[in-house]
Amino acid sequence: MKIHTTIDDMRAASRAARLGGLRVGLVPTMGALHEGHLSLVRAAKAQCEVVVVSIFVNPLQFGPNEDLARYPRTFDRDCELLAQEEVEFVFAPSAEQMYPNTTVTWVEVEGLSQRLCGRSRPGHFRGVTTVVSKLFHIVEPDLAFFGQKDAAQAAIIRRMVRDLNFPVEVIVCPIVREPNGLAMSSRNVYLDSEQRKSASVLHRALQQIRSSFEGGERNSARLIAVGQQVLADELALRPDYLEIVSPETLEALPEISDAALVAVAGFLGTTRLIDNILLTTDR
Repeated sequence: MKIHTTIDDMRAASRAARLGGLRVGLVPTMGALHEGHLSLVRAAKAQCEVVVVSIFVNPLQFGPNEDLARYPRTFDRDCELLAQEEVEFVFAPSAEQMYPNTTVTWVEVEGLSQRLCGRSRPGHFRGVTTVVSKLFHIVEPDLAFFGQKDAAQAAIIRRMVRDLNFPVEVIVCPIVREPNGLAMSSRNVYLDSEQRKSASVLHRALQQIRSSFEGGERNSARLIAVGQQVLADELALRPDYLEIVSPETLEALPEISDAALVAVAGFLGTTRLIDNILLTTDR
């Protein structure tokens, strides 16, 4: 496994692989890798001859009062895990390498970027799409792999790829969960043992909504009320949102007639957690 820290070196390595007729897969991460990330790596290994994993804590997607300074950084351990997965390349640039001057050019998917987490974290998705577009230009992957846990992010990136004609296929892989149902996240390390137990309420609320949906309920307001009742039982949780939206546009759906994304976010202490499920009718 080779570690590249400069854009020129990473671009040259990726282009050499593609000129050799090899398919290149990209797994963008901010490090602090867990089984969810590794599931993306394995999906990339199954579909591509060369896999690039980027490790970059992107300052553009953190707000002024968010956790950029304390975001977990475990680079040496991350590299050990990736070597075990037989990843070909790690791209680990510095912030100075990615943003050598004051950033004045942004990539933003209007509308979608202001929904769900975008409403709670202004500017977050603009930071995400800006860095992902840079990674796409640097690595020039054939396929890029993202997790379903960040469903809004995935929808926004799919739209960016479509609108800007990026020659990359976006693959969204299933959520990987801890034994209590908590969606795996690098931020889970912030939780103490009691908060970790409490965090499972997000998944329980989603599962109760799924149960009501499978029982025939299609009205979003009534389904949301079912989930909110479950969330209210966990006093430690401070809910952010619970919404039922289109998986593609992230617009609210009054009724579910086809496919729907049920997305939830909340705080345990200062730690913000997200989760979601997809619902589809039998139609």
